Amino acid sequence: MTATSSAPGTVTTWNLDPAHSAAEFKVRHMMISNVKGKFSSLSGVLKLDETDYTHSEVEASIPVANVSTGDDQRDAHLKSADFFDAEKFPAITFKSTNIDSKGGADYAVTGELTIHGVTKTVTLSVEDVSEPSKDPWGNQRIGLSGSTKINRKDFGLTYNAALEAGGVLVGEEVTITLDIQFVKQ
Repeated sequence: MTATSSAPGTVTTWNLDPAHSAAEFKVRHMMISNVKGKFSSLSGVLKLDETDYTHSEVEASIPVANVSTGDDQRDAHLKSADFFDAEKFPAITFKSTNIDSKGGADYAVTGELTIHGVTKTVTLSVEDVSEPSKDPWGNQRIGLSGSTKINRKDFGLTYNAALEAGGVLVGEEVTITLDIQFVKQ
């Protein structure tokens, strides 16, 4: 976490609400368009320093078996050893190591992202962190949106096929977007 001269304030625990959260990705397909996919059943915990968000910590887990691109055959291929190898590597995980304020409600959240058994440091550009607010049932909630780009080959996702007209079937750069809600415990 970012070191500052002020001591951490009140730290509260917030659980990720999978019913109101999404982890999505997009990647070039056949060098002509993007294919999008999403994951469901996300889980995670936010340890929120309510005095200074840069002292907070977050961990998340995404089950690979829940990948959905709208095409059952493609989803099965993504779960196979050619890509995620869901049987051997059942989850994508993220654990923050540093949070920096970018001003206003925007943050740079750096952490360890593990995909396919490979861990790399990535930085999420987190925007629109909401102020905690009460839902109609009395629960405190907080929401955020974030994104990053990775090279899938850096995580051992190297499958590809050459196209007859040139180029490859699947691009290397993957854009990851998150829209997350947490509920205070």
